[in-house]
Amino acid sequence: MQMELRHLRYFVALAETGHFGQAAQRLNIVQPALSMQIRDLEAEVGGPLFSRTRQGVWLTAAGEVLLTEARRTLAQAEHARDATRRSLRGEIGRVRVGFAGNAVLSGMLTDALRQFRARFPRAEVSVQEMPPNLHEDALVKGEIDIAYGTVQPPAESRTLRCERIGNWPMVVAMAHDHRLAKRARVPLKLLAAEQIIAFSSDDGDAGLVHLRAHLGIVVEPAFRVSSTLSVLALVAAGLGVALVPRSVEQVVLPGLTYRPVAEVGSAGLLLLSRADESSGAVVAFHALALEVARASGTAALKSRRST
Repeated sequence: MQMELRHLRYFVALAETGHFGQAAQRLNIVQPALSMQIRDLEAEVGGPLFSRTRQGVWLTAAGEVLLTEARRTLAQAEHARDATRRSLRGEIGRVRVGFAGNAVLSGMLTDALRQFRARFPRAEVSVQEMPPNLHEDALVKGEIDIAYGTVQPPAESRTLRCERIGNWPMVVAMAHDHRLAKRARVPLKLLAAEQIIAFSSDDGDAGLVHLRAHLGIVVEPAFRVSSTLSVLALVAAGLGVALVPRSVEQVVLPGLTYRPVAEVGSAGLLLLSRADESSGAVVAFHALALEVARASGTAALKSRRST
């Protein structure tokens, strides 16, 4: 026989009651079965654990030793079970979030972080701003667990799940003294002659994609930078203009202004995750992120999961 947790539970119950009948009743088993399990346990350890009399049973010296160790083992097993359950529920664990600037400006990421911390205070969360074109690779390599981005993975991808959680019209950001700042609405064709400031990745720059699609020409940006704040800083300095989602209008910089753009589409925000995710904390964060998106009402959720 190999000693199992159930044998230790039977042993502790008998040691604490001092009576086979009472121990069997506590364990919800019949007395003969308990007697057999205790005999098997004594055979396993190689000697008697109880002294038996008509009045009851008492622990031997070996039984006293086993009682201490059995209680410790059962307590540790209970702790391991509870910790595993907490992990599966997302109460403990780690979530690493990669994000594009628009995720913060939309309020979706900050709302998700706030609510996740309130629900799962023992879970660890870290965030990292990174170019959207790097999100897919970082997820596949396990460097991040969730991504708020703008670049959709290939339709044939079997490893990633992609949900559209937001959609915003595009606006043009420019210096306050720019010649187009006097207009209430800027025709897209007028931007063809402007110095364009874009994100470092074409795929991650919705503004550049819209310009090329609507103007029918190859638009090469004058500057490529890696963050939303960098784009706006160059714009405010008068070094060019940028097409950005309307959510970016929340950023107020000296010398910076925004104008609506005619004949242009919108910029979407995507929630990316691994399709086979098993971490309870990550699964819980993903579910909460979708809750926040639905509550925001900025756009209908559209989900795609490759099979």
